[in-house]
Amino acid sequence: MYDLAIIGAGINGASVAHEFAEAGKRVIIFDMDGIASGGSGAAGAFIAPKFSKGGELKELLHDAFVYSMEFYEKNFPKLFTKTELLHIAKDEESSEILKEYKQNTPLKLREPSLEYLESLTEHANAYEHICIDAGVVNAQAMCRAMSKSAKYVEQKVETLVYDDGLWIINDSYSAKSVLLATGAYESVVKEQYINLRGVWGHRIDIKTSTSNPYSIHQNVSISPSNDGELAIGATHNVHYHPQTATKPYDVEAGRAELLEKASRTISLKDVEVLRDFTGLRSGSFDYMPLIGALVLSEETLVSKGIRFKTKKPDFEEYTYYPNLYMINGNGGYGFVLAPYLAKILSEHILSGKKISEKLSPARFFARWAKKL
Repeated sequence: MYDLAIIGAGINGASVAHEFAEAGKRVIIFDMDGIASGGSGAAGAFIAPKFSKGGELKELLHDAFVYSMEFYEKNFPKLFTKTELLHIAKDEESSEILKEYKQNTPLKLREPSLEYLESLTEHANAYEHICIDAGVVNAQAMCRAMSKSAKYVEQKVETLVYDDGLWIINDSYSAKSVLLATGAYESVVKEQYINLRGVWGHRIDIKTSTSNPYSIHQNVSISPSNDGELAIGATHNVHYHPQTATKPYDVEAGRAELLEKASRTISLKDVEVLRDFTGLRSGSFDYMPLIGALVLSEETLVSKGIRFKTKKPDFEEYTYYPNLYMINGNGGYGFVLAPYLAKILSEHILSGKKISEKLSPARFFARWAKKL
């Protein structure tokens, strides 16, 4: 019997597994394809904040960025590379936003050398830029390292039954609590109010004679050079979903798009594509992640005395699945958000610390029930 069963072995599931292992708990992780086999494995895993105007997501990502930089460097220094990030605006509108960000950010600003900036394209130099200390994570190796204290089972979870205080998984394993960390892939628990956006990601590792000392973000993300190799990645296809598509993803077209977008920023010479990584990333429709307990919709809807058509719903009135939680909806910021959100969620499960309603899955139930 395990303290926690995690369904999904991407960076979200791996981060929670690490937190529970640090607390001395027994954890089992299930994944149908392998650790970091989906969107997490395809991620460039750049650790960066959100360069935007104010808002809840920007504030959350700032806190997560500061936390995760320290977390990775302290716990997994061999899988984390500190690097300077050069973020370049895409157009005039984003240039104005970046100017405002630079004026108000508490982060220490750096300035690339004039020689390096002049080596970039005319398009890159036409817009505002910002340079800060940031980092890059070895995506797949990080997920494996964070999961190493858990028992790993490579199989699809087909059945999940709550019986006599325990969750029974696939009729073979039992756990006190269950965490759903399946991203935008089909979940074993079906609730109509949980509706996530699947966005297809593609990363290529290339060999090139061009040396690049910075992480660059503009139209795509470009990693620093490492022994003549660098990575180019993007979350760039909102239409393709592997579980609903009628034909396979066009890898060659994806490669061409990534290289074309990279060429708008930096001239890459003698390019040879070495590896492709693809996967589905999940985002929510209000762009904030979801962490916490799941509302049991059928029982909640028939509960007497609950006002669903209200501007200020009381989440504590709802009925929840017993000891069933989720962590999802990180979008393209999975490796930034996951350690921070895993800490918040683990403290909630293990110590009862309250999670902000802005992050709770119950917010989507409230919106859904109001429309019924």
